[in-house]
Amino acid sequence: MKIAIIGAGIAGLASAVRMACRGYQVEVFEANDYPGGKLSEFSLDGYRFDAGPSLFTMPHYVDELFELAGEDSRRHFEYVKLPVVCHYFWEDGTRLNAHADPELFAQSASDTFGVPQSAVLDLLRDGKKKYEITGRIFLEQSLHKLGTWLQWKVLKAMFQIPGLDLFTTMHKVHERTARHPKLVQLFNRFATYNGSNPYKAPGLLSMIPHFEHGIGAFMPRKGMYAITQSIYELALRKGVKFHFNTPVSEITVENGRATGIVVNGQPRAYDRVISNMDVFYTYKKLLPRQPHPERTLNQEKSTSALIFYWGIRRSFPELNLHNIFFSDNYRAEFDHLAAGKLYDDPTVYINITSKYCPEDAPAGCENWFTMINVPYDSGQDWDTLKARAREQVLDKLSRVLGVDLRPLIACEDTLDPRGIEQKTWSHLGALYGTSSNNRMAAFLRHPNFSSRIRHLYFCGGSAHPGGGIPLCMLSAKIVDQVLEHA
Repeated sequence: MKIAIIGAGIAGLASAVRMACRGYQVEVFEANDYPGGKLSEFSLDGYRFDAGPSLFTMPHYVDELFELAGEDSRRHFEYVKLPVVCHYFWEDGTRLNAHADPELFAQSASDTFGVPQSAVLDLLRDGKKKYEITGRIFLEQSLHKLGTWLQWKVLKAMFQIPGLDLFTTMHKVHERTARHPKLVQLFNRFATYNGSNPYKAPGLLSMIPHFEHGIGAFMPRKGMYAITQSIYELALRKGVKFHFNTPVSEITVENGRATGIVVNGQPRAYDRVISNMDVFYTYKKLLPRQPHPERTLNQEKSTSALIFYWGIRRSFPELNLHNIFFSDNYRAEFDHLAAGKLYDDPTVYINITSKYCPEDAPAGCENWFTMINVPYDSGQDWDTLKARAREQVLDKLSRVLGVDLRPLIACEDTLDPRGIEQKTWSHLGALYGTSSNNRMAAFLRHPNFSSRIRHLYFCGGSAHPGGGIPLCMLSAKIVDQVLEHA
């Protein structure tokens, strides 16, 4: 069987490995000159930056690919578990180092906010329970196949719906349990992991902290791009053929069946086609003459990001790999995002891989991936917004850290929603496809297959189960399952 995969993002790479492990002939077509999509890298004046995703959880989904290929993942891909997940900062001087270990985290939270340790542990246990009831069922299987719903474990989960907080919000769950406003804010920020709003997203998503404090957060030995590189090299060893700088212009369809693709004006025949391209553009660009699932394509988009890549001429011992500087009014920040605006006091995230990979920055220096959440691109004046946000971010960080950062910036690059869309074909620059701001969002994502066009499949952040490295890896796993049983 000959398989064409459109896009070499992380889900496309994972799909390529899975298809090759089944003995299929696999070719991947990528418009850029590099693999990885958002999970790419670049260097600037002696500083190396991971361009996109900076948090690594659920590493077993990467290990699983090597196991399928009969290889030892640790020979090709090494990572370490983080003892401290994140350093948190507030304007009033409050600071918290969030240990990965739940007991240590609960103790630190209790010492800092005066809440009982039991409240924090209860919240984490509640998240773990929700994940164990629903996560493996609905994240690792298609929601759009009848067989999924006929399993006993699914029926068992349905009986537990009242305890899953589907009819309330993340914020109300955290407010009910975490008690202290700053601790509520800390837990609310996990909604941003899929580009959602904690004041709208269903309470079921309060399972997300379990990924970090129950399973763990990790760091690849050579930076986040090592995830891309290791899977890409595995695919090559399995015989996958890659075509870079080679955009696909059309998916050919005959008698309701995908028959191949068109590249450089030339049709190429394949038995199956897997699109790792954003679902919106897959239909609008590659299937212009086919019926489009307009309800799915018009779903509310997730948030995007504005990223400043700064080479900093100094080291900051109070900072770690992951750092969050919170807004004083989180609800107002999300209200602005929902209205397509930037808030004047944004929450700032800084990722510094040189803390674990010293070679990523010159000696005594650090590489700062500095990001704020912004709305998707709806025609805003991004040049003006970017310049204003830069000053607000620098002012905030300088205040909290007690040092003027401006003269410490040795080099700089930026990425806004326009650039995200241009580089990765993410519609409107939305990082996670559609948002998860209502309890039906999971069911409204595009399935991992087409119900109208046989032999056409979908993986990546705009398809089920959603965006982020683990979920993109799972989308490839679901495509593998569905394709084999088609």
